[in-house]
Amino acid sequence: MTNDLHLTEHPVDSSRVFDGNLLHINRDTVRLPDDSLATREYVVHPGAVMILPVLPDGRILMERQYRYPLHRVFIEFPAGKLDDNEGPLACGQRELLEETGYTAESWDCLGVIHPLISYANEEIHVFLAQGLQAGEAQLDAGEFVECIAMTLAELTAAVLDGRITDGKTISGIFWLQQKQAAIA
Repeated sequence: MTNDLHLTEHPVDSSRVFDGNLLHINRDTVRLPDDSLATREYVVHPGAVMILPVLPDGRILMERQYRYPLHRVFIEFPAGKLDDNEGPLACGQRELLEETGYTAESWDCLGVIHPLISYANEEIHVFLAQGLQAGEAQLDAGEFVECIAMTLAELTAAVLDGRITDGKTISGIFWLQQKQAAIA
């Protein structure tokens, strides 16, 4: 195991500077490896799940959704935040059903991504969902989602031409490429 003590920062003090419904912001004082002090501000996030849902015909179930901070519609994988005391698998199953109406026969945990390591502690648990069965979406109030199906080649092209820019979605496409390559 690598010794990272020469890089590690140690918390000295922490204060909450913003308390929102979803996000919180902390400001910490830390002791740096050279024994000096510095300030770190970061977003505290409850964690999330992203689902890579593969339809029986091999196409991938995607969502188109308006994202207010950037004022545009994005193509992305179904995803959502963990509720209090909710495990990642239960969250993934709930979010897939709520947002798309689909359930899945098999769930494979692929790993965790940290999308914003410089200013947030968010972890996104990534699941491959297969054996999809259609049902009726159960969107939350104020949630508007359009489901579309795309091939892996179409997803890759959309990344390369700039139609897909969401970081978690690009990571998910990479995972699907690797899974597909392992099967071939």
